[in-house]
Amino acid sequence: MSGLMWVAALFAVLLVGGYVFRLAGQKITSNSPKYRDMSFGVAFGYVLGAALLILAVYYYFQPVVREDGVPNASVMFFRWAVQAFIIGSIAAFLFRLLGRTIGTAGSRKLFRSMPLTAAFGILVIFIYAVFAIFAGAIAPYGQSEILGAANVVAGSDPAFGGNPEYPLGTDQIGRDILSRLVYGAQNTVGIAFITTCLAFFLGGSLGFLAATLQGWLDQLLSRSVDVLMAIPSLIFALLLMTLASFWAESLGVPLTIFMVLIIALIDSTRVFRLARAVGLNIVVMDYIEAAKLRGEGLGYLVFKEILPNAMAPLLAEFGLRFCFVFLTIAALSFLGVGIQPPLADWGTMVRDLAPFISSASIVSQDYAENLPTELLLGEVYKSLFPFFPAIAIALLTVAVNFVVDWMLHKTSGLKE
Repeated sequence: MSGLMWVAALFAVLLVGGYVFRLAGQKITSNSPKYRDMSFGVAFGYVLGAALLILAVYYYFQPVVREDGVPNASVMFFRWAVQAFIIGSIAAFLFRLLGRTIGTAGSRKLFRSMPLTAAFGILVIFIYAVFAIFAGAIAPYGQSEILGAANVVAGSDPAFGGNPEYPLGTDQIGRDILSRLVYGAQNTVGIAFITTCLAFFLGGSLGFLAATLQGWLDQLLSRSVDVLMAIPSLIFALLLMTLASFWAESLGVPLTIFMVLIIALIDSTRVFRLARAVGLNIVVMDYIEAAKLRGEGLGYLVFKEILPNAMAPLLAEFGLRFCFVFLTIAALSFLGVGIQPPLADWGTMVRDLAPFISSASIVSQDYAENLPTELLLGEVYKSLFPFFPAIAIALLTVAVNFVVDWMLHKTSGLKE
């Protein structure tokens, strides 16, 4: 039977399972509203979720090393992913529990209403902040320090090619990957935070100014922003960074400073649109008119009246914009025009360590059966190198989005 026929047969079984599940629920619970009003799509979703869970459990307990001695890399990675998910869930639960018992009354109330996803996001952000601030004290080696051993495998077991002195291994030229990951938090996250703050200061100030004064200034700023937003942001940033690379060399200014200014300018256009839209809804309120009648100046209107009432959507946008800036910096560094050596950057690390992915391909070759299992496992571990910075990027992005979703839920007035 072909693969397509197997998929069609499995889908048919799941459809029948959804129908049987709903019917059985109605019979067992005497036609309770939960099952009586349940749509077929919801019943199918329950059956599909149960099937995927059973499949995941089955796949988790598959042997890591096959009978022929060749490592099963996919099972190994799947086990690590499941274990990381369980550990992260437990850590988030304990962190939320700790927040509910210690701290001020306001913080304890906040943690009591916090979902587990938001607790996980805050915990991850806190850990990243600690690594970024104290990178020099946490990292065992310098970010550009070349050590005596190159291509050391991740893990501390010498049988697989590891070394206890380098828990995550070393790259092609002998730099400690763990140290570069720690310094990458300081460089990538720190620069992204500064860039986002600059973008919000520029875009938010001009947006509130346009909403308050309106007239020709509003039209000029809005049309200029429309022109900049019409250009794809990554392509525009790549073009400007390519030009800035020549200016940086002639002016003696670090290219990173040009990158901060360019990304802040591009992202300030999105902040401008949000600040202007929120500001236009606020300036028509009665308390704004009362402040104008009292003779308050422009600065008072913007910073004392408009800004406090626009804080909730701006904070939510700050989290989202930070993710976009963070990913843009990583993408530019991956392309070679972002954060420059000797600074450690996660995007640059993904690019530099990408050749190690081919190390895992040795386990699928015919001659792999004649090699020791320890050597093959070492090659699999070596292929993990590019995933370390990639996971660091993805984890922070997910964490920030979890917190932003929770903030949007709280400020929208929606209830469970």
